[in-house]
Amino acid sequence: MSVDMRTFLAHVELANPITTAAGCASSGRELAQFFDLHRLGALTTRSITMAPRAGRPTPRMAETPSGMLNAVGLQGPGIDVFLERELPWLAQRGIKTIVSIGGGTVAEYSELARRLADAPGVTALEVNLSCPNMEDRGRVFAREGSAAAEVIASVRSIMRYDVPVVAKLAPDVADIVAVARACVDAGADALSMINNPLGMAIDTETLRPSLAAVTGGLSGPAVLPLAVRCVWQVHAALPGVPLIGIGGVMSGRDAFQLVLAGACAVGVGTALFHDPYACLRIERELEDLLRARGLQRLADAVGLAHRPPGSAPRHLLVDTEESAP
Repeated sequence: MSVDMRTFLAHVELANPITTAAGCASSGRELAQFFDLHRLGALTTRSITMAPRAGRPTPRMAETPSGMLNAVGLQGPGIDVFLERELPWLAQRGIKTIVSIGGGTVAEYSELARRLADAPGVTALEVNLSCPNMEDRGRVFAREGSAAAEVIASVRSIMRYDVPVVAKLAPDVADIVAVARACVDAGADALSMINNPLGMAIDTETLRPSLAAVTGGLSGPAVLPLAVRCVWQVHAALPGVPLIGIGGVMSGRDAFQLVLAGACAVGVGTALFHDPYACLRIERELEDLLRARGLQRLADAVGLAHRPPGSAPRHLLVDTEESAP
């Protein structure tokens, strides 16, 4: 039995639900050395900023049990180079591309949206809200519904109507559902979650923090339960909003958990650092899991864990009725 792996991010159809997570595949050229990028549902770029950024000082990565900490700091060449070299490379090859953006003020996010509004090759725009607000004592946009909503409303008012705006949420907030609802009310077409929760490690040899920046984002298998919880809560509150589940996905079974919780797409990040073929493997494993459970479409599994025990996807009910004597 073949499984229909297609999914929709708002009105945009993806051939399968697997995307790269922002910051883990740069802008595609690196992964293209290993496989045809058309085999991805979509490629998510690193978060693009207005000006070039060298990133934070080293050391800026540290291994932790079941994960890693990073404090790279949105390193990148800036929007001018992205529009001149990186996005055209993806557009010429017809790669579905989710462009991630990050800014320090609402005005910066707005200007990034303006620069990208007419650029060919932008499938969707992901707004990285885990950036410090330079106009509010450096408080992260994603931690307050009103601050996040202000950014999303501004970006949505500028971006073309046919390009979905995706708000990327952080898990270390008092109420992720409240922030999600504020973003959707402000115009977000979809949500992605989770960005890396903040963590820290101390080197017991040097007696100093392992990262030069002291704290960093925690990723890898350790955060999967946190991601599943966030997706579950937001899908339960906002069942009609497309969700991209991100965080700790190392296998098809991990991806399946996020889909069952309510994600229609799944981002793969840290796994790519040691296995550049991880996206292809995870998509294949997810398809096998769906087939083994008699699910003919990925869409039938989205949010399935929320349904009452004993219920089945509609197509399974129809098949049962048709096969009854």
